[in-house]
Amino acid sequence: MAKYTGADCRLCRREGCKLYLKGEKCGSTKCPLLTKYAPPGDHGKGRKKASGYSVQLREKQKTKRYYGVTEKQFKMYYDRASEMRGVTGDNMLVLIERRLDNVVYRLGLGTSRAMARQIVNHGHITVNGKTVDIPSYLVKAGDFVAVKENKKDSAMWNAVKETKNLSLVKWLEFDNATLTGKVVALPERSDIDLDIQEHLIVELYSK
Repeated sequence: MAKYTGADCRLCRREGCKLYLKGEKCGSTKCPLLTKYAPPGDHGKGRKKASGYSVQLREKQKTKRYYGVTEKQFKMYYDRASEMRGVTGDNMLVLIERRLDNVVYRLGLGTSRAMARQIVNHGHITVNGKTVDIPSYLVKAGDFVAVKENKKDSAMWNAVKETKNLSLVKWLEFDNATLTGKVVALPERSDIDLDIQEHLIVELYSK
């Protein structure tokens, strides 16, 4: 699947919810979704009631866009989840949640997952002391995720260092003074705060 290069806000309008693709803008009054409710396009307001397949497809597209993964990657997570013990939909989301770019975002080192992915790509992040520049790298319980030592003095981290009482998911810990986080446990489905109906995605792929 080709990489989307259009306006991020159009994706939020298409899915009818905030995908938090633009960082701070998503939480401000500048968010276009607050004034433009219809999907983009000339016929956005007049679309008919969605079919069952369409609802399932939109849920898959929305979830892919939340995390910024390609169709190939997303299907790979589904295939892997379906071979694991437990609920396939839960397993799939937990696998994606363990991605390094998502962990960097969850630690507050990036204001969006896209920014976090760029931070990882540029070699700013280490896992257990070793540089990892692969956004899809899956963290494990006990891993330490930190800003690379020779990058810690960069001005880009000043706001993070000054942030107090950072709200984190319960499976992560973070020391903003040293810019070091720890994966204290693997995430569970109940830890994922995104509006996702994963059973619709499982139904779509199961056809």
